[in-house]
Amino acid sequence: MSMNTSRFATLEDVIVDDAFPDLDLALRRGRHVDRDDAAWFALLVDAQDYLEPLYRRYGCELVQKSDGYFYLLPTLDKLGRRHLSPAEMLVGQALALLYLEPVTVETGAIVSREQVLSHLAGIVGSDVLLGALNPKRKRYDERAAAETVRAKVEGALRRLATLGFVDALDETRYRMRSPLLRFAEPLRGAGSAAAHLESLVASGEIALREDESEDPVQEEKAHEEEGLGDTDEAEPSP
Repeated sequence: MSMNTSRFATLEDVIVDDAFPDLDLALRRGRHVDRDDAAWFALLVDAQDYLEPLYRRYGCELVQKSDGYFYLLPTLDKLGRRHLSPAEMLVGQALALLYLEPVTVETGAIVSREQVLSHLAGIVGSDVLLGALNPKRKRYDERAAAETVRAKVEGALRRLATLGFVDALDETRYRMRSPLLRFAEPLRGAGSAAAHLESLVASGEIALREDESEDPVQEEKAHEEEGLGDTDEAEPSP
């Protein structure tokens, strides 16, 4: 929106707006903001011309996508970076595929944790999924490995909710949001989406980091302590 039609006359007017402090903190922590965040989204549209140069001073770009959402993309390390984990990338791409399915409109974009697990297994295969999310174990008990997968998928869903990709409706159900389309970028024009995801697993693109904590409590604590979310890492190269 042009400054001539904005309800804000100066950057100071934007900063003193009641909604700005919470919005600013959310963006710096990696939150994606779409039309479901009505007040925040309206503020960003109205104040975009003022906020873009402000965030550039902190080494970030305020990005607006045609699919209807905003996020901050770090270009420098002034505010810190937080890369998505391989499990979060894998779950995010699976959710993006679900979001793009025609039936999504009929279901209100609501998906259960079990549906996500089933969809992942269907895309890459149960054996590949077990191996991808249990990378440190050359041999593993299948039941224990399956529980690890469930825990990591559940943790990924929680983290994606904090970043604005989904809304947690209860302990097992989530509502998918338009920012999930960011995960679809590397899948567009890649032929078979399922084959592309499987190739990411096979090539090690979604193998868990060697330094990733096995303790979900410690993982969650680390997530909360980290700064700006660098969700550009949610888009691995094919």
